[in-house]
Amino acid sequence: MSSCNNRVVVITGAGGGLGRAYALAFAAEGAKVVVNDINRDAAEAVVAQIREQDGQAIANSNDITHYEDAGRIVAAALEAFGGLDVVVNNAGICRDRMFASLTEADWDAVVAVHLKGHFCLSSHAVRHWREQAKNGVKVDARIINTSSGAGLQGSIGQSNYAAAKGGIASLTLVQAAELARYGITVNALAPAARTGMTEGVFGEVMKKPEAGFDYFAPENVAPVVVWLGSRESAGVTGQMFEVEGGKLSIADGWRRGPLVDNQGRWAVAQVGAAVGELLERAVPAQKVYGS
Repeated sequence: MSSCNNRVVVITGAGGGLGRAYALAFAAEGAKVVVNDINRDAAEAVVAQIREQDGQAIANSNDITHYEDAGRIVAAALEAFGGLDVVVNNAGICRDRMFASLTEADWDAVVAVHLKGHFCLSSHAVRHWREQAKNGVKVDARIINTSSGAGLQGSIGQSNYAAAKGGIASLTLVQAAELARYGITVNALAPAARTGMTEGVFGEVMKKPEAGFDYFAPENVAPVVVWLGSRESAGVTGQMFEVEGGKLSIADGWRRGPLVDNQGRWAVAQVGAAVGELLERAVPAQKVYGS
């Protein structure tokens, strides 16, 4: 039996790039897929490809940045396939500028698609699953979020994107802690792949090779996402997976580092020496991308 046989999966931003690779991979493993993308034609093209391979899928173009509209995505899955098992929050955009030049519109657009989009769709899915759990239905559900190396360590020229992706990393931890009681696991990805968002910035680095292993192909990330959406991943939650080429790792998140205790209130004159001691003992953070 395929790993995701008859599981119903919603994937946002699935008209191209990583989302398209996820949709095709889930369908190949027996899942019924809701291909969500604001570009309806792109979503329909992915659905057609899935159906050509005898898979089951529908296209959806509801807007994840509007709460009520995001609810219609969940409703579409329930109407078409009678259930919902997995939400893959993948859709994203970039509005890259140095912070001094960043506009309010740049900030709002990126935060809306990434961070608010994760909230809107997941909120409706969780409310559905919670109701099932309260009615005695055994829930085995998954939320798979999308962060980024930019969100984990920062990226020059991407303060809006990095802030949104960092927020998604923290959101994942809280969701995992709160939602386990309902049978919902929540994990996140920090993928490195060639997509419409990355080609403009890393085009030459991520260029498809003429022969050999295509290191930055979106299809390299898809197997990890499919496994996280499968029944086999039930014991894994609250993790951040970094995926690049053939590399798979779990990010080591924020934790308390070196500590000094003054056994009372610090005087201003004491703080500098204490900070110097802490910095000498601390493990240096990874460098910000581009620095």
